[in-house]
Amino acid sequence: MNKKKLIIAGAIGAALSIAAAGGAAWAHHAFAAEFDGKAPVLLRGKVTRVEWINPHAWVHIANVNKDGTTTAWMVEGGTPNTLLRSGIDRNSLKAGTEIIVRGYQSKDKLCKPACKANGRDVTFPDGKKLFMGSSGTGAPTDGADPGEKK
Repeated sequence: MNKKKLIIAGAIGAALSIAAAGGAAWAHHAFAAEFDGKAPVLLRGKVTRVEWINPHAWVHIANVNKDGTTTAWMVEGGTPNTLLRSGIDRNSLKAGTEIIVRGYQSKDKLCKPACKANGRDVTFPDGKKLFMGSSGTGAPTDGADPGEKK
């Protein structure tokens, strides 16, 4: 095999490995890379859609502001598997479900096409509160993560 073919084969192998891993090698990040631990948010509103994708699920909500208007937010959660293990599934986060999310806003504070936050916990209409983040990301120690050291 000549050198050019070997390089191409290696590149294809690397691309297939990343694809098999769900792109996590390129897309995953630490909390501090994108979110501000000094910018907590408390969001209340209806779920508009959920993206059950790796490496992080995204919960879209229409946050009801104090003046009654709404603002679109994209809230990053843990992996779909992490959410399932904490008790959050497609049936508990259906569009139209009213939830409260506690988390931290993105560092860029941009709200186009939507404001972004990292979700720490979600409270459902029945009062049940569940952890929705990923453990070990460097997020503030705020008591939401059952796996964090006290």
